[in-house]
Amino acid sequence: MSNRKSVLVIGLEPTLIDFSATDYAAFPGLDAAKVLAGLKAAEASLTQIGYDVQLCLTDFGETAEAVVREQLEQKRYDCVLIGAGVRAVAGNLLLFEKLINVVHACAPQARICFNTKPTDTAEAVRRWV
Repeated sequence: MSNRKSVLVIGLEPTLIDFSATDYAAFPGLDAAKVLAGLKAAEASLTQIGYDVQLCLTDFGETAEAVVREQLEQKRYDCVLIGAGVRAVAGNLLLFEKLINVVHACAPQARICFNTKPTDTAEAVRRWV
C-alpha cells in the first residue's frame, strides 16, 4: 500500500475545446495539443514530487458529472484539482458548479484546489496537500 497522496486532476478534453471561441480569448495561442502536453507535464511533475495522480478529462456537461463521479467512486482522493479551463471560462460556470457538487458529495474528505494553467498545477496541489 502506497503512502503517496492521491490527486485527481479534472479538466476538459482538449480536443472538444473551440479555442477560437470568445470564451477562450483569455488563453491566446492555445490548442488541443498544447493543452494535452501541459496536462501530461503537470501529471509528470506531480508524480515526480511524490503524488499519485489521475487525470480525468470530461466533456462540457453531457457526461461530465457521471465521468467524475465514477472516478471518485473508484478510489479515495486526498485532493481534487479542477482546471482553469473549467473554472475560469464564463461559459463553463454551470459545469464548474456541477463538478464542485459532485466532488463535495463523492469525496468530502478531499481538499479542493484550482490552477490557473497547467504549469502551476503542482503549486496548487502543494498549497493543500
